[in-house]
Amino acid sequence: MATRHSVDECLEQCQSAIDYAQEQYKDAARQEHNNAGNFSKSQLMLEDAYHELDKLLLSANEQQREQLHRMRLQLQQMQNSMILLGP
Repeated sequence: MATRHSVDECLEQCQSAIDYAQEQYKDAARQEHNNAGNFSKSQLMLEDAYHELDKLLLSANEQQREQLHRMRLQLQQMQNSMILLGP
């Protein structure tokens, strides 16, 4: 079973990745991808967070799965937004 601490850490990592990606998304939209390196880095951070979340889902209880699922939807939404903006 996943510990509360591990779930909290995962959720924090996911939120940090989303926050960073949102910053890069805004910058990319304004600058027309002059900073493609950070944009790509933020996409990788989202992907890494998504994979960590998936691993944790395997050992989570029902309440934890619900929290993780909501975060997964937020990650997917940010990933989709970044793909649509694309370099």
